[in-house]
Amino acid sequence: MRDIRALDDVSSPLSGGSSSQTLNLKELKPNRAASFDYLVVGAGFAGSVIAERLAAGLNKRVLVVDRRPHIGGNAYDFYDDAGVLIHRYGPHIFHTNSRRIVDYLSRFTQWRSYEHRVLAQVDEQLLPIPINRTTLNKLYELNLASDAEAAEFLSSKAEPVQDIKTSEDVVISQIGRELYQKFFCGYTRKQWGLDPSQLDRMVTSRVPTRTNTDDRYFNDTFQQMPKHGYTRMFEAMLNHPNIKIMLNTDYCEIRDEVAFDHLIYCGPIDEFFDYRFGKLPYRSLKFEHRTLDQEHFQPVAVVNYPDESVPYTRISEYKHLTGQVHRKTSISYEFPSDDGDPYYPVPRPQNAELYRRYQTLADTVANVTFLGRLGTYKYYNMDQVVGQALALYKRIEERTDAGTAVGDTTAPRPSTARQGS
Repeated sequence: MRDIRALDDVSSPLSGGSSSQTLNLKELKPNRAASFDYLVVGAGFAGSVIAERLAAGLNKRVLVVDRRPHIGGNAYDFYDDAGVLIHRYGPHIFHTNSRRIVDYLSRFTQWRSYEHRVLAQVDEQLLPIPINRTTLNKLYELNLASDAEAAEFLSSKAEPVQDIKTSEDVVISQIGRELYQKFFCGYTRKQWGLDPSQLDRMVTSRVPTRTNTDDRYFNDTFQQMPKHGYTRMFEAMLNHPNIKIMLNTDYCEIRDEVAFDHLIYCGPIDEFFDYRFGKLPYRSLKFEHRTLDQEHFQPVAVVNYPDESVPYTRISEYKHLTGQVHRKTSISYEFPSDDGDPYYPVPRPQNAELYRRYQTLADTVANVTFLGRLGTYKYYNMDQVVGQALALYKRIEERTDAGTAVGDTTAPRPSTARQGS
């Protein structure tokens, strides 16, 4: 039996405590008071933010459902058997340039300062990535002393590309084929299951090349981690009397059992429409988590392994992220895969065209709004998902003030749909 739970405190059933309010599914149909203004599918960043805003900002009654047994989506963290706080779905590092997003999330968490640094195992050395002047000096045994010298060196390596279309074009035009092969080619092939020449330019454009010695992975103005972890932040966000949560629940199993006025769907848009035009390609991940009887395993939170002969892409050590002091440490090996939960939309022109067909279909559906990375088939960072959800709330708020229903059309709702988290 699936439960609808109210989060009345941080010791809620979502974090291993006892339930403070429970309704079971059988009680929902005859209980008209259990009808909802909004049904939100997915309890990750997109679903949790929009649920909190609707409940707290507009006094709406919201039911959040997720097929996983926890809130937080892919940002979910928990204490493993050794008592080490880990990220179940790989490292999630929060960074943003938006003060508005920071101010919003700060309602639900305190922060711990953290600047992410990544090393890459290349030529039997651990070298900073993104490539910077330190990387070049160590790799080539040079003594480049200024940005200008590093820029001149990279310019000597770069190869002109007349029409930059692919991820391979981006890198080769900036730093040349040798560095491309050492740092990007193998890693990208493992990560995406495709050669960089087959991927949109945005994949490698996300990783800059620097001529200074800044070894931070991100250069955003705000780089911090939730002080007590992501799950605690989500618990505080969803701790509202207007919000009920249903876990271990597939949307299609309960959609006809629950009365609601509007659906906000944060799962895969192609799954919602029963793959009418075919499946949108996603890349998934598999993790091998290990606990070691030592305080630390590696010098930074993440070490990348670009060599294609190594089966995993990276090793993460979570104590660097969390600042936890513990005599043991926990790490995870990350293996990209075509099978499993959808993580990353695959950025190729034909996939974008397939999504546009689903988007056109979605525009005809009444009282349904698609949100988040899966709902809009875009490779968003966490702060971008928060921003997207806040923007949606703003539109709903404005329409509410104007007396116009969100998604007010005459088109019918699909009879079957399924949910992701």
